[in-house]
Amino acid sequence: MAFQTYILFVLSVIMISFGHVENRLNLLQLQNDIDKLKADFNSSHSDVADGGPIFTERLSSWTERNEKRIILSQIISMYLKMLENTDRSKAHVRNIAEELHTLKESLSDGSKKIEDLKDLTKLQMSDLKVQRKAVNELFSVLQKLGDTSSSHKRKRSQFQRLCKC
Repeated sequence: MAFQTYILFVLSVIMISFGHVENRLNLLQLQNDIDKLKADFNSSHSDVADGGPIFTERLSSWTERNEKRIILSQIISMYLKMLENTDRSKAHVRNIAEELHTLKESLSDGSKKIEDLKDLTKLQMSDLKVQRKAVNELFSVLQKLGDTSSSHKRKRSQFQRLCKC
């Protein structure tokens, strides 16, 4: 029960957050398909509860809409990867995969941002040429950081003026 509820929760959050729920029937069909997938994976096995959830806890720390797009695009990619090795002749597997593909397309900017993060981790910061380029960009990076933090301060001070707390 926990696995099915968990997948349905993640998909519901994604679909509702990004306006992909046309009607309640779509979610009900998806829940039906997830029930069947749950049976395929024998997800009522006792080890499912070990270690707690793998995605939903991570979602709680991503609060901004654009942040959520990044993490959700990665989570959807992981579900799609999982379903690659599943029997695609089953209608419920195809339905879930199609819905996930549709959602992934709507989150494509999040996927690009994930790729940017991965590319950053691959930079060879011990390479002298990379270091030179990085030093040339340092002031611009710090300016952007300053712009970001000052806009947060502005928002906070505007809120404090409006709030009669």
